[in-house]
Amino acid sequence: MRIDRHKKRILAFIAALAALPAVGLAAGGEAHVEKANNDIHNQASLQRGAKNFVNYCLACHSARYVRYNRVAADIGLTEQQMVENLLWSGESPHSTMTNGLLADDGKQWFGVAPPDLSLIARSKGTDYVYTFLKSFYADPAKGTGVNNLSLPGTAMPHVLWELQGTQEAVWEGHTDAQGNVQKHFKEFTLASPGKLTPEEYDAFVRDTVNFLEYIGEPVQARRQALGYWVIAFLVFFTLLAYALKKEYWKDVK
Repeated sequence: MRIDRHKKRILAFIAALAALPAVGLAAGGEAHVEKANNDIHNQASLQRGAKNFVNYCLACHSARYVRYNRVAADIGLTEQQMVENLLWSGESPHSTMTNGLLADDGKQWFGVAPPDLSLIARSKGTDYVYTFLKSFYADPAKGTGVNNLSLPGTAMPHVLWELQGTQEAVWEGHTDAQGNVQKHFKEFTLASPGKLTPEEYDAFVRDTVNFLEYIGEPVQARRQALGYWVIAFLVFFTLLAYALKKEYWKDVK
């Protein structure tokens, strides 16, 4: 009897844990996430993404776990191209991708120090980063004048607004019997266009996210390429071992 009760408690606990994601989803609503569909094997995209990162992100965000010369070698840039396109502040080719922003200054200006982005794509996922960079919308109540659907209340200003333009969030919902407004996100509308068309801005963000995924694991492309050879070797070795086994045991009844 005690064993049965103990089993019932364990099953009830497991059922409660399994229900937690569903409860969270019901309370918070369906998350707005778009697929990045980036490709770290596309060197042209990585080159564009590196330039985007240096021009638009590096002033506040560092990538202190990678070095310029390593990046250049991996994404197919010559030393001259690296100097012309990435080293605009006079850094050494052997330097890590850092900036001069002090953490205390970042906290004073933004309320929180801008994080290092070396591992952001690995920790958050490329889809999240892609969606975040596309989800800023006008919000006069915020000090920066914008909010973000993926990270409500973010301290980050929309540094790409000149490229994307200004978009507004459209909400839909209803008021329940208690007078509470239940609303959820419907879509974005472009209030004022930027320098890029929506398609061009999507490509810009995708290239940037592609670069962020690369710096999260610079050996990823090489590791994946090596993996095919490892699998091929294991298949060949398995067939060879099986043929050898058949030869050894062919006279054994």
